[in-house]
Amino acid sequence: MALLPGMPREFKYKELKEATNNFHESMRLGQGGFGIVYRGTLHDKDHADTKTSTEIAVKKFSRDNIKGKDDFLAELTIIHRLRHKHLVRLVGWCYEKGKLLLVYDFMPNGSVDKHLYETSSQNTLNWKHRCKILAGVASALHYLQNEYDQKVVHRDLKASNILLDSDFNARLGDFGLARALDQERNSYAELELAGVPGTMGYVAPECFHTGKATPESDVFGFGAVVLEIVCGRSPGIKILHEHHQYSLVDWVWMMHREGRIEEAMDKRLNDDYVFDEANQLLLLGLACSHPIASERPQTQAICQIIAGTTPAPSVPPFKPVFMWPSMDTAYSSTESTVSNVILSSITVSY
Repeated sequence: MALLPGMPREFKYKELKEATNNFHESMRLGQGGFGIVYRGTLHDKDHADTKTSTEIAVKKFSRDNIKGKDDFLAELTIIHRLRHKHLVRLVGWCYEKGKLLLVYDFMPNGSVDKHLYETSSQNTLNWKHRCKILAGVASALHYLQNEYDQKVVHRDLKASNILLDSDFNARLGDFGLARALDQERNSYAELELAGVPGTMGYVAPECFHTGKATPESDVFGFGAVVLEIVCGRSPGIKILHEHHQYSLVDWVWMMHREGRIEEAMDKRLNDDYVFDEANQLLLLGLACSHPIASERPQTQAICQIIAGTTPAPSVPPFKPVFMWPSMDTAYSSTESTVSNVILSSITVSY
C-alpha cells in the first residue's frame, strides 16, 4: 500500500501483536461491527537509546469482512489528515497479510458514558469536568465542519465516542461512520445498519427520511450529548413522568415549558453547579435538538454560547413539529458539499 503524504507510522503486525499480548481478551476495550479495539503498550527506544513505553489503543478490523480493506483505506484517508487537540490522534497503521489495524493514542480516563453510568455517585463527573468536555467536543465539531480543508461529518456523536485524557480533556473518537464532504453526495445508504447509522436518541429526524448525513445532523447529535451530560440520562432511554414516557429531549422541553428546567439537572451533582451555566447548556441542548435542521445553531455560535460570550439561544416553549419542507428546499445549504467516502463502524468505548 502506497504511503499517503504525512502518513503516520507504519507498524509491523508482530509489533502490535506483542503490544496487545497477542490480542488477549483482557486487553479488549470495545467492539463494533467491523472489529475490536485493544489496549496495548509499545516498547521502543528513543534517540538516546533509552527504553520507553507508550500506551496505545489498537483497532483490529475483522478479517472476514469483505469490505474491510476499503473501509480501512477510507478511514485512513480522512483520519491521518485531521489535527486537533480534541480529536483522538491517529498514531499509526498496519496492513499485513490481509490484517488491517489502526493505532490511536490511549485515553486513560476512558469514555464519557462510563463516567456517567458505571461509577458511583461520589465519583461522577463534576460540573467543571462536564463543561470542559462539552467545550472540547464543540471545538472539535467546529474544526471538522469549518476549519479542516474538507468538511467532515462524524455521524455518530454520542457519549461512548467521547474519550477523556488524563486531565479530562475530551477527545472525539471513532470516525467509523465519518464521511468527508466534497462536491457530490452525502448518502450513507451503503451502510447496513438498519438504514441509518448512529444510535437511537442521537440521530436527527430528517436522517430517517433522507438517509443523508449533514453538518446539521451532527449538531443534532451534539445536542443529545449536551442534554445527556448535563442531565446524566441516556437519550435512548425513556423517562417515566406522571404515567407518561418521554424521550430525554421531550422531557427537558416539558421542564423548560413549565419554567422548571433546572429540575432536569443530574441529581448526582447535588446542586454543586453554576445555575446560569446549566440553564444556558440545557437551552443550547434543546436548540441543537430542533426538529428542523435549518433552525439549529451553527458550530461557531455553539462554541460562543458554551464560552459564555453569547447569550443562551431562544427556545420556544413547545417543541416544534418535524415538517418535511418542499423538495426545492428539502436539503440543507451544506448538502451540495458532500461526498461518498465511507468508513467503518466501531464503537471505541473504554
